Amino acid sequence: MPYYVYKISTSEGIDLVKRLELLATHEAYRDAKRQAKQLRVESAESDVVYKIMFADNELAAEEQLLEKREKPVLMEHER
Repeated sequence: MPYYVYKISTSEGIDLVKRLELLATHEAYRDAKRQAKQLRVESAESDVVYKIMFADNELAAEEQLLEKREKPVLMEHER
């Protein structure tokens, strides 16, 4: 399964809508990680996030990125 590098941006004032842009596909995690780190350093935009997704195909990767995840509940001893 390949690693996908995505650029994720949001519109001003609208956090629910994410724009995904596939930047690259890599077979090795090391290459994807290197590219994502480089993009993060070079990026001056504060509302842009670069992520690596490991998935069967582009559609599965985008579904995972757009999935709404709830914050985990912290137990008293974990704080």
